[in-house]
Amino acid sequence: MGFRTIVVAEADGIRTITLNRPERRNAMTPEMQDELLAAMQEAAAGACRVVVFAGAGESFCAGLDLSVLQQMNDKPEAEHRADAERVARLFRTLYELPKPTIAAVHGAAVAGGTGLATICDFTLAVPAAKFGYTEVKIGFVPALVSAFLTLQIGEKRARDLLMTGRLFSAEEAHRVGLVNEVVQPENLQVRVVEIADELKANSPGSIAATKQLLAAQNKVWLDRAIELAMAANADSRATPDFREGVAAFLEKRKPIWKG
Repeated sequence: MGFRTIVVAEADGIRTITLNRPERRNAMTPEMQDELLAAMQEAAAGACRVVVFAGAGESFCAGLDLSVLQQMNDKPEAEHRADAERVARLFRTLYELPKPTIAAVHGAAVAGGTGLATICDFTLAVPAAKFGYTEVKIGFVPALVSAFLTLQIGEKRARDLLMTGRLFSAEEAHRVGLVNEVVQPENLQVRVVEIADELKANSPGSIAATKQLLAAQNKVWLDRAIELAMAANADSRATPDFREGVAAFLEKRKPIWKG
């Protein structure tokens, strides 16, 4: 399959999916989300043993492309719901992918980009990488990422990161359990291959079964959490604060919240 917003390469049992919109800091559009889903479905059905996610240019992923969100301001509720469902499907597919996944974070991974990076089984980051669930800064709700974040680090820490919307370092991400290793830039690709080789030495069936078991243990809770999150995601797009927050961001000014 040909792709426009990502680059897919496969060698030695490793499929590398590179987000390829460097001029937009690899911000996700509906087209990119669909292509990521297709690339993961190909990986699940194919012969690769490990899937690696990376970003082109200076950033890993800036989250959702806000210019696309702004264009949806006047769309009907059904389209907002469908958009939220696409994001949920993307994160859920990544979480449940039967092949082990590695994120190689060489730059900023923000909002949905943080979600994409940290839902992977292994997340490696360089010391200068930045993370953040910044949705509240634009009047949005960090809905879909919240389900996976709470599952990973617990509610108390999740409240801090989600409600402040602050950027945090790779070191802090490692400390709270969102990053497996902080790696010097020149060693990032080396560590990716080392971990991939270690995974490839194990039974692919056993790895898939282990991932399936872990996902099944959380299924009931995650099903409900994602359903609530999709509703919150779609509802928040109709609020005055969201419209103002996105406009202020794109116009590079401070928002004036109406509450």
